Amino acid sequence: MTDPAQPSATVFVLNGPNLNLLGLREPEIYGSDTLDDIAGMLEDRARELGLEVDVRQSNHEGHLIDWLHEASASKARAVLLNAGAYTHTSVAIHDAIKSIKVPVIEVHLSNPHTREAFRHKSYVGMAAKGSVAGFGANSYIVALEAAARL
Repeated sequence: MTDPAQPSATVFVLNGPNLNLLGLREPEIYGSDTLDDIAGMLEDRARELGLEVDVRQSNHEGHLIDWLHEASASKARAVLLNAGAYTHTSVAIHDAIKSIKVPVIEVHLSNPHTREAFRHKSYVGMAAKGSVAGFGANSYIVALEAAARL
């Protein structure tokens, strides 16, 4: 019997605006892997770790917030969050992360600190348990492995 106080084996993987265009959008920055490619890599690695992933993408801030709340209500093990540009602008997402008990790991394909100055501030990072950035699609795998150890 599953202990309702224990987190589930599910890791939510939430992706924000424009990540549906991965593989097409600025491949010199974001790589040539599509979001479906990344989801497949995550599913394979999750199986090896005894986890499940629930991969979602939305261009709408409110969806990301609703999904953070859902992750908490379902007692997800963790959330991997690539909030895209909302990383640098959304106090609402910051507040949603602070309001839930599920650990959130910030994920970025590129390293925001090596890019434009406006990308150096992360509202997500201020609330997240940790951050993984700059390793392309492998950033998600590193974050998933960290989530497995939480």
